[in-house]
Amino acid sequence: MSLMADAASETCCPTRRRVWTDPWRWVPISATLVGTAGWWWPSAAGVSRVYLENLRMIAPPFAFGLLLGGVVDHLVPKAFIVRWLSGPRKRVITRATLLGMLASSCSHGCLALALELYRKGASVPAVISFLLASPWASLPLTVMLVSLFGLNGVAIVVVAMVIAWVTGVVFQQLARRGWIESNPHTGAVETERPESADLIAHWRGYRWSRRQAGQDVRAILRATVPLGRMVLGWVQAGLILSAVVGALLPQHAMMRYLGPSAGGLLATLALATVLEVCSEGTAPLAFELYRHTGALGNAFALLMAGVVTDYTELGALWTTVGRRTVGWLLAVALPLVLLAGWALNQWR
Repeated sequence: MSLMADAASETCCPTRRRVWTDPWRWVPISATLVGTAGWWWPSAAGVSRVYLENLRMIAPPFAFGLLLGGVVDHLVPKAFIVRWLSGPRKRVITRATLLGMLASSCSHGCLALALELYRKGASVPAVISFLLASPWASLPLTVMLVSLFGLNGVAIVVVAMVIAWVTGVVFQQLARRGWIESNPHTGAVETERPESADLIAHWRGYRWSRRQAGQDVRAILRATVPLGRMVLGWVQAGLILSAVVGALLPQHAMMRYLGPSAGGLLATLALATVLEVCSEGTAPLAFELYRHTGALGNAFALLMAGVVTDYTELGALWTTVGRRTVGWLLAVALPLVLLAGWALNQWR
């Protein structure tokens, strides 16, 4: 069933409670209040400035991610997603990791696309690998990391890809034992004819015309509405919290306590939990950390742990997939990030 039907059911005869709890309504209102708070409350000027900087940074990739999710919802058959991104084989995780590399968006942009893949039938391990891999291979970020870190930037991307793949493989074992939630959308389409999973055959029957293109565009835009409801609120919460922390935490104190030691690595992990806004936003901060401390592993932990512990992603996964998936994501991925950070600090 298309998300268009879900959107229609949610907007039919909305109650007052539904209207004011709809993220498409309260998020723009809260964004206006936070962004302009510095005008009527001088003490909040720093928070407003950081908030607007972060908003300008993540808004384009987030919108692009929503649009890609709408394209997947309307144009890609469910059975195709099930066929390529579900099952117990390791090649499923490899496909999900490579697909994350092709997503070309930041972590928040790919969150919407990852949840749409889940709703279309992708397995939970594939969704996790896709989500961990997606922030690291967009062309702008790859160029940014290489320009900042040199060959060390390539090492950061490669290690992140390995962690995404290993985490997905571990999640396959957890799924086999029933320790994480299963995807109910996968079972709903497994009875479809195998031919419907053939994307090429699906597109052969497509009628190319200006009228059809217009209908498709409208359907894609409609599909982004319920998808946005799943993630907009969490993104806004992350933006506000990060703006508060970024405005109030002195930069010199951050550099002082985040050196290449076990304590510094753990402190970096804690900082990444509250500071991560998007992968593009943390790359310059990670380089400043590396430039001042020489701790490549800490810079990697700031980038990768920010994705693993991002409260926007964890909240959306908790409500959409389940709490066991969130718990195991932290239990599996965080030790891998710490181990990789320690190894990179030794390698420096």
